[in-house]
Amino acid sequence: HKETGNMLRKIRLEIAVNDNFVKPTVDAILQGARTGEIGDGKIFILPLEECIRIRTGETGKEAIG
Repeated sequence: HKETGNMLRKIRLEIAVNDNFVKPTVDAILQGARTGEIGDGKIFILPLEECIRIRTGETGKEAIG
């Protein structure tokens, strides 16, 4: 980890998945990102009110997947 002052450098990754992909997605992130060190990060799981694919106008699950 490279530090900037007293803060670890951070990135933000946002992923939208349909409900049936939440657990496999979280499991994959934990498997790939967990080092056991400070700075491994956090996962926030939030409801997604709506998704609209601009190109096609699709909405909801179809727009995410």
